[in-house]
Amino acid sequence: MSTSIDDLLGSGEEPTGRAERPSGGRARGVLRTVLVTAAVVAVILVVLRAVGLRVPIWIIVAGVLAVLAVRRVTTALSPPPPPRAGARVPAGEEPGTWNWSARDALRTAINGWERPLDWCANSRERFTERVLPRLGELADERLRQRHGVTRESDPARARALLGEPLWTFLGTPARRPPSPRDLAAIVAELEKL
Repeated sequence: MSTSIDDLLGSGEEPTGRAERPSGGRARGVLRTVLVTAAVVAVILVVLRAVGLRVPIWIIVAGVLAVLAVRRVTTALSPPPPPRAGARVPAGEEPGTWNWSARDALRTAINGWERPLDWCANSRERFTERVLPRLGELADERLRQRHGVTRESDPARARALLGEPLWTFLGTPARRPPSPRDLAAIVAELEKL
C-alpha cells in the first residue's frame, strides 16, 4: 500500500465551482412542482371522496403547496449527510463559516500512524513490513519537496541529505522495532529535511 505525505496530511478537499444548473432549470422545477401537486391533490381527493368527505379543492391545493414548500426549505437547511465509511471526506472550514461536518486532518494523520505503530510494537517483521516503508515514503516526499530528489533518483545526494544514521535505518531492516525514544529521534531527523 503506497501512501504519500499528501495522503497523510491532506484534507482531500477539492475546489468546487458553483453547481451548474441544467438548461430550463427553473421551468423544469415549476413543472415538477405542478405535476407533484396535481398528483397528490388527485390522490387526496379520491381518498376523501371514498370516505364521504367534501373539501374545497383550493384548500387541498394550498395544503399540498405548503407541505412542499416546508419540505423544500428543510431540505435546503439540513446539514450534509454523514460521510460513508472509508470514503474520502472533505475537511476544513470556509472563511467566516463553521463547517460542522469537518474532520480534523491532524487527528486522522495521527490515527493513521498510531494504529500501525501500536500493532508493530513487539514484532520486527510487522514493523519492517508496515511502518518502515511509510517512513521511507515520508522521507522521499520530504526530499522531493525540499530538495528535488528521492532516494531512488539520486541515492548519493539523498544519503548526504538524510545523514548516515537515517539512511541506514531506512535502508536496512531493523533487528527489533525502535523504542519510542529512537522513533522520536528518527522523526526529528525527518523534520530537519
